[in-house]
Amino acid sequence: MTSDVLIRQQGGLGRITLTRPGALHALNTPMCAAILDAVTRWSADPSIHLLWIDHQEGTRGFCAGGDIRMLAESGAADGAEARGFFRTEYRMNAALEAFPKPVLAVIDGVTMGGGVGLSVHGSHRVATERTVFAMPETGIGLFPDVGGGWFLPRLGGELGTWLALTGARLKGADVAAARVATHFLPSELIPALAKQVEAADFSAGAAELLNEILGRLTHAVPPGSFETHRAVINRCFAADRAEDILAALEADGGDWARTEAATLRAKSPETVKVALRQLREGRSAATFEDNMRMEFRIGWRKVQSADFLEGVRAVIIDKDNAPVWKPACLEDVSDADVARYFAPLGPDELTFSA
Repeated sequence: MTSDVLIRQQGGLGRITLTRPGALHALNTPMCAAILDAVTRWSADPSIHLLWIDHQEGTRGFCAGGDIRMLAESGAADGAEARGFFRTEYRMNAALEAFPKPVLAVIDGVTMGGGVGLSVHGSHRVATERTVFAMPETGIGLFPDVGGGWFLPRLGGELGTWLALTGARLKGADVAAARVATHFLPSELIPALAKQVEAADFSAGAAELLNEILGRLTHAVPPGSFETHRAVINRCFAADRAEDILAALEADGGDWARTEAATLRAKSPETVKVALRQLREGRSAATFEDNMRMEFRIGWRKVQSADFLEGVRAVIIDKDNAPVWKPACLEDVSDADVARYFAPLGPDELTFSA
């Protein structure tokens, strides 16, 4: 057990509350292991009708991601601890995606990286005006994991490709407009939502009753602010080569496309290419578990990559925000450089049994 997450049964509810506010509830291995154990048990428990995930009341952020410092420190050594974390976290992601009952995730505040993987695979995801969603991994030389290869390509058009490669942030109602969240409500109504969920009897039809409760409280979602740029996103981010995406943005001529091109050039070139292939393969993956096996292969190698260690140095440790990527441009990253991240791991492949 760990003091960083509170897990309990409350009537017919299985409740998971993140309680690590000093790190914006960032996930570590014991947290993932505890959540995996609970989700696995509750999956087959007929007394549990609904899984509810939130964070400690009165604290900032839902979940800022994973323990990046640990990953980097491990990657600078033998990588074993980092790989153990990924193995546990990805099995947790798969267990949540496969959970046979409704999952209510209240993503109030910062929801990035691992926090996305903890919430986006469930059936009901509630955003508030304080929600900030992002998959910012290309900026530190990692990659948009925790099932990013699965859910990002399924957001519609090339919205997920844009979010993954640039690390763009969505805020408030835009999170629901992009379908990262399924519902939107003002944060002041979270206590009312909690009160009604706690008082409800979900034994006769959990999904229907939860939909009824959310229907009373949640607000209509306006078109996302990104819709202004949807045509550019779909056109420019449709290519299967990162160089072609960058060229399309630069050829567009608009200010927004020019800004996105500059953002893309600042990211790790190797990681941009790895992430693009990840999303294209994830889009065609037959199952979520197939996608997670692919991501585990990438993560196994990425934690010891030069760009990840440099990205963490620049953004998290020294905070100079001036990473020196190697290779320094997209054109210098070969197909072979990318392909090595996707090679099978043999006996080290990710499995989903205990």
